[in-house]
Amino acid sequence: GKNAVTTEMVRSLLAQRVLRMAVAPAGAITSVSSTGLLMGEKTTAPRLATNALKTTQRKLAAAPAPKEPMVSSSSSDLSSRQVSTAASFPSQSFVQWYEANLHARPVQTKMVTGSVLWGLGDAVAQVGPVVSSSRSEIQYDWSRTGRAAFFGFAIHAPTSHLHYNFLEWMTLRTGIQGLKIPVFKAFMEQFVYWSWFSNSLYHGAMDAMQGHSPSHIYQRISDVLWETQKAQWVFWIPVQLLNFRFVPVRHQLNVVLITSVVWTALLSAWYPPEDEHQPKMVEDEKDVGK
Repeated sequence: GKNAVTTEMVRSLLAQRVLRMAVAPAGAITSVSSTGLLMGEKTTAPRLATNALKTTQRKLAAAPAPKEPMVSSSSSDLSSRQVSTAASFPSQSFVQWYEANLHARPVQTKMVTGSVLWGLGDAVAQVGPVVSSSRSEIQYDWSRTGRAAFFGFAIHAPTSHLHYNFLEWMTLRTGIQGLKIPVFKAFMEQFVYWSWFSNSLYHGAMDAMQGHSPSHIYQRISDVLWETQKAQWVFWIPVQLLNFRFVPVRHQLNVVLITSVVWTALLSAWYPPEDEHQPKMVEDEKDVGK
């Protein structure tokens, strides 16, 4: 009697176990117990597991595929949009095209701008006196214009870019605010370091590109630097006060380059090359201490 009761209990437990395995996922089926093996579950459990696995696979196949996440292109395509905007000049105004290039390639853009405007300024310096004197023959010096354009491209624009950013850095470090900013920048530029350095650099570079010796370069700087400084302070201090007050840092050099065209013409009128009684300033004088 006890054996019959025990056998009946084992069969009941096995029936419950098989029922649980039939409704559970394949991964939830546990290993076959030794009791199950004795009672014939050795062949039933793998079959139930296989059926449950197939059911799960059918459910996964019938489920809708997950949507692919949409990736925003605002950050990944920012640089490419800037480059394409800078290159699509025909579809936008010149100001927008130039601004895009100035933002994407500030130094290179200023170098090209400096080359064009320095060359233009030298052309005005050469042609202006001839036109004002009503002379019919113009002996234009193309090599001089080439030297001026090269100086504006390779020397003046990169160093001036550093200069204006350095001025901005000094202003922020000192904590100067309001109307004191243009006064501080103009004073530092015109009287402390930049005008003396840049004017000497200009005269020295022009002389070096003409093939003169170091002693000749030094003598030229000594002869013309003080006269250049005095003329510069009269003309450029008011211009730079307005420039530093109202113009963003990235455009301040462009203001100087455009105004330098007028400055060159004024120098040609103040110190004409044919007048030997004027102070010793070279005929292609052009202030670079802005």
